[in-house]
Order: sequence, then structure tokens, then C-alpha cells
Amino acid sequence: MHKILKLLEKQILRGLGKGHGTKSIATEVNGIRGLLGSGEIKTCVDIGGNVGNYTAELLKQFPAAEVFTFEPSQTNIEILRARFASERRVHLLPFAVSDTEGEATLYSDTPGSGLSSLSERDLNYRGLSFDQTETVRTVRFDDFWRSEMSSRDIDILKLDIEGHELAALQCSSDALRQTRAIQFEFGGCNIDTRSFFRDFWNFFAEREFTLHRITPFGLLPIVRYSERDEIFTTTNYIAIKK
Repeated sequence: MHKILKLLEKQILRGLGKGHGTKSIATEVNGIRGLLGSGEIKTCVDIGGNVGNYTAELLKQFPAAEVFTFEPSQTNIEILRARFASERRVHLLPFAVSDTEGEATLYSDTPGSGLSSLSERDLNYRGLSFDQTETVRTVRFDDFWRSEMSSRDIDILKLDIEGHELAALQCSSDALRQTRAIQFEFGGCNIDTRSFFRDFWNFFAEREFTLHRITPFGLLPIVRYSERDEIFTTTNYIAIKK
């Protein structure tokens, strides 16, 4: 009986988007498009670009857009350079976005892993050891936005930086005033960084963004905070400026 109940619980939670993960990048970008409505998308930022799949989807769906793609892993930077060598709309930036400027250690289970983080994650229970390291450069997004992007308006800002999304957002307040949509990931990596969904809820509520969870059946507006939202399996959210 308990096995059946656990299976039902898992399916119900996924139906609500909790632990739904990244099933389709196209679905995620379509969700943002629907919330933004009509109008040209000109500037997108992909923080945590990995091998470029999200960047590629932005280019596909928004032909007029420029994309600023941040990725600190040297393995992935080489992949990105080869993939977008002929694409003038993509600006590749070999940095980790953080709350400080300087250098940090990037921890990985394998070089270029999508699980790479500025935290040495504890995933021993999954048989994964974060013993691969490299020194990377870090930037504060507000500083970069002012100096290198001329404080331009941002249509879409996506963050997938394995538990450090909140720290990056907290040092991006000026840029967020001129940002229309933000997509971010919440999950097990937030256990390692000790950040909670309530922290995100308060952050966006104070800045007059509405929150939506991506589910298998479309977007679900999150109208108020609940402890039931503290689900540490990969879940994606979209924040829209009111």
C-alpha cells in the first residue's frame, strides 16, 4: 500500500510541476512567450548556458534577439564557441555569475557536467562525487549589465546555476528593474546552498513580480506562499514583472 501511495504522490506532485524538471526547453520558452504577449524580444540573458540548448531555443523562437550566454566551464565554453561560431547574435561570456567579483572554484562530477556548481555538492547518496575542480572568474550581474550591456532593457533572463540563483539575483537588483521575465530552477541544489522557495517568493514579491510554476499541463500561477512549495526536486519557475 505504501508503495502505491508513494507512486501516486510522485505523480500528483509532478502534475503540479513539483519535480517536473526540464522536460522540454521549447515548452519553457513558449511559456515565457505566452506570458509576455505580443511585442518583439530583443535582449535575452542565459546564465548557466551549459552546452547552449537554451540559447539555441531563444535564437529559434526570437529571430530579432541577442543572447548573452554566461558559462564558466572551460569544457563547455569550447563547445559553445564551436556551436555558435557563425552566430553574431550570441555573446559568449566565460564567467560564473555570483554575488562577488573575482575567482571561485567550480565543482563537478565530470568536466562540463550540467550539475556543476560553485558549491561542492553532497550527492554521495546518488553515487556522485564532486572531485573535479577548476578555477573560474566570477562577476556580479549588475556590474556587467551596467558596464558591458549599457544598462539596456532585458526581455528574458534565465538562471540555471545549481543553487546559486538567489545569490545572483540579490546582486542584480538594478538590472531586474528593467527585466520583463525571469526563469529560474529550484531543486536539490538548494539544499546544498541552504536557500528556500520562501526566499525566492519574498524576493520577487518585494520587486512586484508574479510567479508561475511550469507544469506538464501549462503554467500554474503561484498566488501565495506555502510550505508545500518546499519540494527539493528539480522544478522550474517563471517570474513576470507586473
